[in-house]
Amino acid sequence: MAITPFRLCSLVLFLSCAFVAESKFMVYKTGQSVVPGKLNVHLVPHTHNDVGWRKTVDQYYVGSNYTADEGCVENILDSLIPALLADKNRRFIYVEQASISFSFLLFIFFRFLAENWIEIEANLYISLAFFQRWWRDQSEIVQNIVKQLVSSGQLEFINGGMCMHDEAATNYIDMIDQTTLGHRFIKEEFGVTPRIGWQIDPFGHSAVQAYLLGAEVGFDSLFFWRIDYQDVAKRKKEKNLEVVWQGSKSFGSSAQIFASVFPESYAPPTGFNFEINYGSPIVQDDINLFDYNVQERVNDFVSAAISQANITRTNHIMWTMGMDFMYQYATTWFRQMDKLIHYVNQDGRVNALYSTPSIYTDAKYAANESWPLKTDDFFPYANTLNTYWTGYFTSRPALKGYIRMLSGYYLAARQLEFFNGRSKTGPKTDTLADALAVAQHHDAVTGTEQQHVADDYAKRLSIGYKEAEELVATSLACMVESASKTGCRNPATKFQQCPLMNISYCPPSEIDLSRGKNLVVVVYNSLGWKRDDVIRIPVINGNVTVKDPSGKEIESQLLPIANASLGIRSFSTMAYLGKSPSVAPKYWLAFSASVPPLGFSTYIVSGAKSSASASVRQTFYRSERSQNKTIEVGPGNLKLNYSGNEGKLTNYANIRNSIKAFLEQSYSFYSANDGTEPFISPTDGTEVFQPSGAYIFRPNGTHPIKSEGQVSFTVLRGSLLDEVHHRINSWIYQITRLYRDKEHAEVEFIVGSIPIDDMIGKEVVTRITTTMKSNKTFYTDSNGRDFIKRIRDYRSDWDLEVNQPVAGNYYPINLGIYTKDNRTELSVLVDRPVGGSSIVDGQLELMLHRRLVTEDDKGVREGLNETVCVVDKCEGLTIQGKYYLRIDPLGEGAKWRRSYGQEIYSPLLLAFSEQDGDNWANSHLPSFSGMDPSYMLPDNIAMITLQELDEGKVLLRLAHLYEIGEDKDLSVMASVELKKVFPEKKIIKITEMSLSANQEKAEMEKKRLVWKVEGSAEKKSRVLRGGPVHPEKLVVELAPMEIRTFIINFSRKQGDKEISMSMSTPPKTCPSQLVVLNKAFKLAEQWVKNMSTPLEDEPTDVKLEARPSRLGLGAKVSRQSKIGPSNDPIERKLHAKLDAGKRKSAKSIKESKLSARSGSDNSDDSDEDLESRTKSFSKKRVVPPTSSLQRNKKPK
Repeated sequence: MAITPFRLCSLVLFLSCAFVAESKFMVYKTGQSVVPGKLNVHLVPHTHNDVGWRKTVDQYYVGSNYTADEGCVENILDSLIPALLADKNRRFIYVEQASISFSFLLFIFFRFLAENWIEIEANLYISLAFFQRWWRDQSEIVQNIVKQLVSSGQLEFINGGMCMHDEAATNYIDMIDQTTLGHRFIKEEFGVTPRIGWQIDPFGHSAVQAYLLGAEVGFDSLFFWRIDYQDVAKRKKEKNLEVVWQGSKSFGSSAQIFASVFPESYAPPTGFNFEINYGSPIVQDDINLFDYNVQERVNDFVSAAISQANITRTNHIMWTMGMDFMYQYATTWFRQMDKLIHYVNQDGRVNALYSTPSIYTDAKYAANESWPLKTDDFFPYANTLNTYWTGYFTSRPALKGYIRMLSGYYLAARQLEFFNGRSKTGPKTDTLADALAVAQHHDAVTGTEQQHVADDYAKRLSIGYKEAEELVATSLACMVESASKTGCRNPATKFQQCPLMNISYCPPSEIDLSRGKNLVVVVYNSLGWKRDDVIRIPVINGNVTVKDPSGKEIESQLLPIANASLGIRSFSTMAYLGKSPSVAPKYWLAFSASVPPLGFSTYIVSGAKSSASASVRQTFYRSERSQNKTIEVGPGNLKLNYSGNEGKLTNYANIRNSIKAFLEQSYSFYSANDGTEPFISPTDGTEVFQPSGAYIFRPNGTHPIKSEGQVSFTVLRGSLLDEVHHRINSWIYQITRLYRDKEHAEVEFIVGSIPIDDMIGKEVVTRITTTMKSNKTFYTDSNGRDFIKRIRDYRSDWDLEVNQPVAGNYYPINLGIYTKDNRTELSVLVDRPVGGSSIVDGQLELMLHRRLVTEDDKGVREGLNETVCVVDKCEGLTIQGKYYLRIDPLGEGAKWRRSYGQEIYSPLLLAFSEQDGDNWANSHLPSFSGMDPSYMLPDNIAMITLQELDEGKVLLRLAHLYEIGEDKDLSVMASVELKKVFPEKKIIKITEMSLSANQEKAEMEKKRLVWKVEGSAEKKSRVLRGGPVHPEKLVVELAPMEIRTFIINFSRKQGDKEISMSMSTPPKTCPSQLVVLNKAFKLAEQWVKNMSTPLEDEPTDVKLEARPSRLGLGAKVSRQSKIGPSNDPIERKLHAKLDAGKRKSAKSIKESKLSARSGSDNSDDSDEDLESRTKSFSKKRVVPPTSSLQRNKKPK
């Protein structure tokens, strides 16, 4: 039967009448707003959706692997929209924007395409999970309705990043990047800018989150939950759960934010969780049925509200109405909240209303209250006695290292993408960007996910790296061939890279150079200043020479590769690559490289009849032969002394600055508490069995790790560097390197497989010990940015009751840790996130690895026992990593920590190519700098983002590296001359943006709320900030700790001509129509017409859907393009029926077009026509029954 407009109208009218008939005695008044002078209970409906934890991100989206965990985000979003449409007063907030679902085979396919990347025009679709993924699966009608919900404030995006990132194991650059991706999507699709921070599940909260990812992105408030139980108790008593948080001493009051701590959790108060089968009593208000309980439920509501009001300032409290993966069937929640609002307000003792954090924030601001001031951060976090969440600072160190390595690689790859020009059809950095964004999730980089989920994160990162690797290789090849920006997509030069260089596996460098072949090594520097460093690559033959970019032979050095490194290489290549190389390299070839800023230098390694490289002097020491010897190591200013009888480090000396100090370094392990001895929780009086686990660090004694048998160590001496090799025991190996031109020691450690045959978990630490009188004080970084003062067994906000003297003094370290006395500073920098502390004065401690046999009962349901298998042989995970140490005169350590910290985050990028003959220099560019040859960035400035966006615009971020007062020379205002940073391009427009680049900074500052602080009536000190950028001079000023973000429009210079890269007006596209809800009927009618178009009116050719221009965030896939026939037999059958219906109704549809148009123009539905607005949201699947796991779920 043909669907005519008359029949459609009749159907809608019938359904509307049915709805009214059903609900005429059950109309609930839900439109209440804030009532002055009364306690206002803000009901904030929300769901918390982890982008991976017990299930992978894809499994959480579609609801598969239900035995591992409940949760189906697609169900949540499918049921949410019609529930909001049913009542315009209902509201909802959504946080997690996206994560990526890749097809690994798709990228394997790409690897074997022809030399050119081509545009694939068949089923090339990388789906996005959670909101972005769901969004792209919706029809235009649904999208328009959702846009109206966002525009009206019923649906609000808060936080707005791709995930809810962690705050302990993340670097500030990664936090900014993932937030920027999410904010860009929201701005492009909905035209809104989030104004609320919502970090409700991370396990402790950082100062950088408050001021940088809060105030500097334009947020007015920040909401979270997990702070120390002792802190919570005191804040409840003093009504200080809500504060003004000043996270930066450099920015002072200019970067303050209102911060609200949930009193219990981000779940509703007890008895008001309305998820299916969760057991909370519903509001039974039908007097014709048993168990009528309206007054009882109202009394419960009022009692819970007053209880919370007694610990909260002002007459506004928030109830977080939701929890992990809730709203599988949204109506169950909204139906009960409708009733509660109606009957509670009818009761009149308190005022209940649908709300959002924005509405709540505005109400708090309007109260004109003065708030307590909070400084520093909320680490470490303990939720009860003996339960410190400080183990995850180190958990899964291999994954943490992989994420950090790819973060630096991504920074460099974006620069190269900018220099070579963003490709429309070739490889991009977007896939890696999305994978890295999701990896910042608070159950990803933290190491607190199940093993199969950790594997999934690593796979996504690997896929992203592969595409970015293609881009880097192509970009470098185009640059060395001096090809034009727009004309190079298939260069002749083919570069390879070595992501497994750390385990001495690098096939491109392991070629035979004895037959006239040359190895070309291009070294790229992503930093904004010239860099001199020692390059080390594995080679199979020692008869080699090295030439610099000018063709001059330079000094090099050969060092034998340790057997321990070769053992890891052999096992790991088989485990991860499925191959066992037939030939292993014999040496590390080391040579000095000098690389210009944002540029590269080329070095040629050639075969020779005899080695021109200096071989090291190798000395092997045993304790019985060297009892009275002191062994000095170091080819430069820095000297380390070792005792001959034990092989221990004993002294540190720097000839240049006359520093001499006692210095020891050792290994120990904490035996993990198995949780068999219970204790009584002071928070709720329950009996607790608390073992160490992925989250929790609870040691049960310390055990020094001593050498097994006689002490033996090897010293390798050379002109460029010395190495000291120690076999600590059967599962710990260490190499200490001292470079001629550097004044720090580099310590490379190999730890694993940690033995657990005794069924005792072990948490391995290294300790660096001096005689400094540090007075319990040390300093750790906040997300690689500010350093925060720590005092052992002390908290600034309350009198700490010490119950875990080790775990309770552990802090997250992303950049480094240092301590000092009145004469010197001891600093240690790290290559990945770790936990660390100073448990003893003058000593620094880092936790390097953990292997446990118990689970800590925090929800992950899996012990932290990482293993690697080859065939039927499985071993505990072995990790290789580095840390760096140095002693400076008091007040001088910051220079090294800041500058070398940038070098660790952004290591030199190496690319290799094999070349016949000696004509490379004649046909290739030997070196390059993206900057003016006479210019470098100031020593205190880093370029943390250089990225070409769509339509040729460029995103630039510059960061001042020093805090106010941190260094006498460098904690000052600095200037960057953009004309010299981009000498080959003309800037025709520059706009300063918020940190996440989703709004102009000037507009952001106008809108931000300024909060009153207790005792702040006195004159505030002036905050130093950089001034406006003059459009002609183009000089950017940066004050200490300042990060400035710009969108730049360039024109590229070509001789005397200037070609605009981004200012030409792009082709206009019609934006998606924003449809008022009461007009949705017209769209629905038009949609039905289109569905009924006869086949003879349709094109006969089938056009395949083109590859999106952006594989990841912001991808726009045309919904008008035709897709080929489906292989799904059910779908084919439905299409066949639809086609038959089209033919049959063609004539009647054509005849009714005119009348339909007339009727459409004169018709309008009212707000009561609910069915017509929810018709598009029919369920795609039956909601699965709630499992007992869900009913008994314990919050993490």
